[in-house]
Amino acid sequence: MNMEIKATQVLDAALHLSHPARAFIAERLLESLDAEPDFQLSAKWQKEIVQRCQEIDCGKVELLPGEQVFEQAFEDLM
Repeated sequence: MNMEIKATQVLDAALHLSHPARAFIAERLLESLDAEPDFQLSAKWQKEIVQRCQEIDCGKVELLPGEQVFEQAFEDLM
């Protein structure tokens, strides 16, 4: 079985998971693209990231579009 077929099977299986499980997998895949091979987050940062993600997932915090944040920051500088 070649890698393309395996990837398709993994994707098909993942799409049948619950929303939280798919979000978790998506986060981990995106993290794997950005991280250096031997880079390790400290336990403190891992805890902080989990806390922030939970706050986002449960609606405790409001996310703002980046454009809005930068526009407001620029206006505050003037």
